Amino acid sequence: MLKQRVITAVLLLALLLPALFAAPAWPFAVLTLVLIGAAGWEWGRLNGAGSGSVVLGVLLASSCAAAMWVGWSRSAPILAWWLAAVVWVLGGAWALHGGPAVWPAVPRGVRWVVGMILLWAAWMAMANAKSVGINFILSVFCLVWVADIAAYFGGRALGRRKLAPSISPGKSWEGVWSGMAGALLLALVWLALDKLLQVDSQSLYTRMVQRFGAVGMGVVSLADRGRHPAAGPQAGGAL
Repeated sequence: MLKQRVITAVLLLALLLPALFAAPAWPFAVLTLVLIGAAGWEWGRLNGAGSGSVVLGVLLASSCAAAMWVGWSRSAPILAWWLAAVVWVLGGAWALHGGPAVWPAVPRGVRWVVGMILLWAAWMAMANAKSVGINFILSVFCLVWVADIAAYFGGRALGRRKLAPSISPGKSWEGVWSGMAGALLLALVWLALDKLLQVDSQSLYTRMVQRFGAVGMGVVSLADRGRHPAAGPQAGGAL
């Protein structure tokens, strides 16, 4: 499983990094539109759309392209973030309360719409982050990557107490703490690099320190860990 993860990560980075650092904006835009379309297709496939999964993927990519056309890829309206936050918080709380058995009972159309809204918002957040600067978007990406890597290896090495056996048997509390430690360590290192190096933009961590203070920065960084449940011994896997 680890070998598959590493191969997938290397292939994706081989595509992402050149597009991210390219001077024109279109390589990154095209790549992310293709990826978000694939995510829409996968969401439809997992939620009973059948052959209509391709249609969902095309619709999602088209809606993201339309947002880019009207300029939302640089500065999305605040209402979009509120909509995504409401769907994520309320939907997540409901899903956790009901457990895995409840989700299949939700009408398929509702599941499709919820997924499309959240994926659309995710693409918008990524596009907005890119418009801020390379240093900023890399700090966002690396927060997710490092937290997941630390959680995976920490969970495999130390995992004993299960986090949510009925949802994901491989996740452990030790993986949670490892992911949190990785996120905080990355934040501290990046804050130091922001001061030492000439960068094109402030990182996520510097912006959070300026807005919320050091303690607030730590809390927000750890909140990302909550969105990516920690890996355990059996795990496969914008301000």
